Amino acid sequence: MAGVLPITRQIARSVQENKRASHDLCVSEVSDCLIFDRHGVCKTFSSLFQHNKAIIVFVRNFLCYTCKEYVEDLGKIPQQMLQESNIRLVVIGQSSWCHIEAFCSLTGYSHEIYVDPERQIYKKLGMRRGETYMETPSSSPHVKSGLVIGNLRSVWRAVNSPAFDFQGDPLQQGGALIVGPAPEVHFAHFDMNRLDHMPINWLLQLAGLQTLDFSGLHKIIDI
Repeated sequence: MAGVLPITRQIARSVQENKRASHDLCVSEVSDCLIFDRHGVCKTFSSLFQHNKAIIVFVRNFLCYTCKEYVEDLGKIPQQMLQESNIRLVVIGQSSWCHIEAFCSLTGYSHEIYVDPERQIYKKLGMRRGETYMETPSSSPHVKSGLVIGNLRSVWRAVNSPAFDFQGDPLQQGGALIVGPAPEVHFAHFDMNRLDHMPINWLLQLAGLQTLDFSGLHKIIDI
């Protein structure tokens, strides 16, 4: 079972440090910010966690290969597991809503997904723009491609996209929140760089869910 346990090291910060930071994070100032679904229909950010606990993952841009492979693994989380615990799983990007459908088709992600095209939530929550790397080598259990191959695939997708753009600010970093019901923030992590996203099993554990074996099919591992 050791091969599927969550990573116990982050590139820049520990889980304990992130937990402390979450106590000081207030989402009230972004509650009324608008997000858009795959049809261009808007709703408020607070509607995601008003009545439910939600795991909300902010990604860099839809062309980023690390985001693509991370969201591919998010898509492996069984919907039934979330429904039984009354927890929502939400991905938020920062492109135009017109890119959502193609991104979901590419990644196989079928849970909730929205965009914040003006990056209002990213900015107000203080998510980093630009990348900071520590001396410890970067790693992620969800990224399978190397830097060169990953970037080449991103460029290929960009030039073959019907609507050619960066599908979001390429310098914008993402993060993850566990929040709700209401504006109570249980956990917050803001990425320092493209490989600093929270291991998904950490998010599942912190939300009170079972962990998954992402190396294969939807095999659930008891905590």
